Amino acid sequence: MIGYLARRLGYYAVLLVVAVFLAYALASAALGPRTYFEAKQPRPSAAAVDRQLTALNINDRTPVTTRFGVWAEDLVLHGDLGRTIHDTSVNEEFGRRIWVSLRLLLVGSLLGMALGVAGGAWSAVKQYRLPDRALTILSFVLLSMPVFLVALFLKNGAIAAKDATGREVIPFVGYETPGLAGGVGAHLADWGLHLLLPTLALALGGLATYSRYQRSTMLDVLGSDYLRTAEAKGLTRNRALLKHGLRTAVIPMSTMFAYNFLALFTGAAFTETIFAWHGMGEWFIQAINEQDVNAVVAVNLFAAVTVLAAGFLADALHAALDPRVRY
Repeated sequence: MIGYLARRLGYYAVLLVVAVFLAYALASAALGPRTYFEAKQPRPSAAAVDRQLTALNINDRTPVTTRFGVWAEDLVLHGDLGRTIHDTSVNEEFGRRIWVSLRLLLVGSLLGMALGVAGGAWSAVKQYRLPDRALTILSFVLLSMPVFLVALFLKNGAIAAKDATGREVIPFVGYETPGLAGGVGAHLADWGLHLLLPTLALALGGLATYSRYQRSTMLDVLGSDYLRTAEAKGLTRNRALLKHGLRTAVIPMSTMFAYNFLALFTGAAFTETIFAWHGMGEWFIQAINEQDVNAVVAVNLFAAVTVLAAGFLADALHAALDPRVRY
């Protein structure tokens, strides 16, 4: 199993390099930082714009391979992601925002996966009965709604849900209450409340998607010979379903978990903006609007690392669930 995972890790390292280079080339071709400087008032001279672009390593008159080589060398040797279009450190902004996004993405993805697997398996066992039909209707309603619409519904619900004094019951702006007094417990509770709505917006999409696939894979194993054999050997129906049925049905889902993480990151960009979470998704939208090449590449680097890390974890999960993979 260790050899298998080591080979997969090598593949992902190569994919990371390719993904980052393509992101850099695409950002350099699509964005126009020169127009950002030329639109300033008073308008700077062409020579001044060229000097500024060269200092930031985003001059479109320098070959993209040369610019990428300088950027990659600084990253590998010094851990430096470059400068933003405002001539501030990308590293500082990256470090501030990454933990905000990871907090949201990890909780939202894990909750969506857990609810989707459990709901899909339960729906398959209750096929064509009321629980199955209710979950099917809920899933199709959620699948027909984009993430930002679900987020807006949740936000409007939180705005309407106020106590007798007119105070918010569930906070929906930001990821913490500024100036909150109290100990660790008070801060953890505050973080949990601020995390509730944006996490739910992402998790509901995962519930809808994963439950449909999990229901299908679970139905495939319900009538299998090995499940009947396990029951014939004395296992109860529920224990046979959990130990043999669900374990087998989850195997095809492990790859899906990994590569749906990118879709989750896309949804998080809108969710962070709606709930005023100053994370990577919000930064990505701002960077595109400001023609900030280095910031866009930094966000894409984050997305590539998270997706490939999720893929590696899916491979590990696949190997753990299916002994044949280990050999």
